[in-house]
Amino acid sequence: MTTETLQNSSADQSAEPDRPRLLERFSATRARSLDLAEPLTAEDYRVQSMPDVSPPWWNLGHTSWFFAKNILEPLGLYREEDRRLEFVLNSYYVSLGPRLRRDTRGLVTRPTTGEVLDFRRSVDERMASFLSEGEATDVARLAPVVEIGIQHEQQHQELMVTEIKHIYSTNPPELRQAYRPAKRADREQSCELNFLDFAGGLIEIGHRGHAWAWDNELPSHKVYVEDFCLANRLVTNREFLEFIADGGYSQPLLWLSNGWATVEAQGWEHPLYWRRDEGRWLVWTLGGERELELDEPVAHVSFYEADAYATWRGARIPTESEWEHAARESGFDSPRGNWLESGSFHPQASGGGAGLLQMAGDLWEWTNSHYEPYPGYRPFTGALTEYNEKFMDNQRVLRGGSCATPEDHIRVSYRNFWPAPTRFQFSGIRLARDRA
Repeated sequence: MTTETLQNSSADQSAEPDRPRLLERFSATRARSLDLAEPLTAEDYRVQSMPDVSPPWWNLGHTSWFFAKNILEPLGLYREEDRRLEFVLNSYYVSLGPRLRRDTRGLVTRPTTGEVLDFRRSVDERMASFLSEGEATDVARLAPVVEIGIQHEQQHQELMVTEIKHIYSTNPPELRQAYRPAKRADREQSCELNFLDFAGGLIEIGHRGHAWAWDNELPSHKVYVEDFCLANRLVTNREFLEFIADGGYSQPLLWLSNGWATVEAQGWEHPLYWRRDEGRWLVWTLGGERELELDEPVAHVSFYEADAYATWRGARIPTESEWEHAARESGFDSPRGNWLESGSFHPQASGGGAGLLQMAGDLWEWTNSHYEPYPGYRPFTGALTEYNEKFMDNQRVLRGGSCATPEDHIRVSYRNFWPAPTRFQFSGIRLARDRA
């Protein structure tokens, strides 16, 4: 992809990289992906349940190809067996040549899952050798790209969890099996929803300091926001059921035009993974299907559903500037929350406490902001220009991370993005209001 120094990364690239630490992070990240795949059967690896979902074999192969193409090829360590996999394992890098169409990844039987795992082991061995024994100048030059590869794989770990959930959900209810036994948290209640006041003015958003960040988080810059109020927690299932009971999915005046068109076309009547059975609401989770818990935050809703609910509630969805400003003001620079490491794979009730709750982990929170470049934005160089910049069109920004996000992957400036109709991600609703 590129051997150029990533000049717009905020990391200090002049320092000698800590080889043992870099190798440890690389190895731990690669091991976690295999751990997430461990419960899968041979059949699970090959299924593509919808165009936005990639089969698990592809995620394991693609993240390996990323290191092979980005690191091993510039070092002359690329092999012919690596090259023959490029067509199926390239994702969206048009500049790198032809690739398997995304919506057909589940229609091929080659490479076999065994071949993908062999390829993965081979890449890991060569990467470990390079990081421990390679020339110091090469390690220093390519360390920023190794970091991108690690961060990229963490994104695919979250994707694997969300995609496995969707793949498993497509089985008939009587044949569904849990991905892993549910780990239930002690928190079982949500506190009362309140709106907290935040002073606006000229504020600073974007990544600060010298730690690593994606190009779309940069540069830190000034924006003006009016005084606003932000809800202290996420909207719960109980509250969203009130919206449903009031005919929320049948009132066009609550919906944006594209949202209402989607409701009609898709026949939406409730969030993804809910179903009604003999008067009970059931929800599919990675721990199996169970009765809907009313105090848990409503999950797997699109931006359109979040916006319609906010309108029904006499509120609105916050902008990403408001969200980040409130998060920083509330001490969320080092966020702690319900992450992938908890093993719950499910959002939890807020519990009690003062201030903003659930800002980190549990669910990605839709914002009202379109995904656009910050003033002075500089994309990564080379083929990695395609990583973020070309997707800055017709998408909405989400903030905060989810129960499927690795804890050390997130920060207060992190910008996730998906098209407004997206529901299979762990996404939820936090309300905002203008301050009187």
